[in-house]
Amino acid sequence: MAVAKKSAPPATGNGKSGPAIATFSKEQELEALRLMLLIRRFEEKAGQLYGMGAIGGFCHLYIGQEAVVVGVQMTLNPGDQVITGYRDHGHMLACGMDPKGVMAELTGRRGGYSKGKGGSMHMFSLEKHFYGGHGIVGAQVSLGTGLAFANRYRGNGNVCLAYFGDGAANQGQVYESFNMAELWKLPVVYVVENNRYAMGTSVSRSSAQQDFSKRGASFNIPGEQVDGMDVRAVAAAGEKAVKWCREGNGPYILEMQTYRYRGHSMSDPAKYRTREEVDKVRHDQDPIEQVRQRLLAMNVPEDDLKKIDARARQLVNEAADFAQNDPEPDASELWTDVTR
Repeated sequence: MAVAKKSAPPATGNGKSGPAIATFSKEQELEALRLMLLIRRFEEKAGQLYGMGAIGGFCHLYIGQEAVVVGVQMTLNPGDQVITGYRDHGHMLACGMDPKGVMAELTGRRGGYSKGKGGSMHMFSLEKHFYGGHGIVGAQVSLGTGLAFANRYRGNGNVCLAYFGDGAANQGQVYESFNMAELWKLPVVYVVENNRYAMGTSVSRSSAQQDFSKRGASFNIPGEQVDGMDVRAVAAAGEKAVKWCREGNGPYILEMQTYRYRGHSMSDPAKYRTREEVDKVRHDQDPIEQVRQRLLAMNVPEDDLKKIDARARQLVNEAADFAQNDPEPDASELWTDVTR
């Protein structure tokens, strides 16, 4: 999707222009709202099912970070690939994967994207060019770099988006990947979803360089910080980065400054931050509310926006019903899809 861009007002005190933001049409705002609401309602339902015992294992929710994947996805072409870590349900839905198949995988059912054998952290879709969810911290960065190498080798013009968090940014394999990506000018956008706390330790306590957009400086990889709570800013930065890679210039780093409202996983009480901090972000920066307010300013009736939310809830409820009633995999499936 081509998006028009304009500069934000100058930053206070330094006289420099702010980062570019996309100028969305009403239709684009509505598209962003629909998808972000689908992700938000899906994750809320997944949290409920986990609490009921219908989802086992680990479950990492994306609530609060919806603008990142939605904004970037708006800039991609068919055939471009997406790979991420274990906080992955939002990425799947943004790639167009069926909510029923995603939810069924969470509950371990046959209709899931990995036949009920992968769970929350391990599902993929070749059809939608989504290459996982990965449980090993930072592993997706190396794999995404490999996908980009395949794109360059084949000359297919595709770009790979490799998402990872501020915690994974400190893994050694990330920097090995940066080196190879720049050396071979691979078409990969590294998207750092900086939600401030990794597994529970603030960035200020764990990272010597807290500007993650500069993490590729020693490899000559360009990067920029982005307001990851504003889908328009994400789309503008995503379009710039994807264009850079598609034109053969090598990798690009985007640090998305975002925030997760829930704990690291469903087992995390998140006692390392205050309730007041979370509430302030929800009130001042919520990515969905920002879009809703802009649509109201465009004279879109509030009833129309409520209908969009109601439709998202309907789709998620249908997915949850399917995921709880679909059969579990047969015992004979235990040995299929296993590499020996």
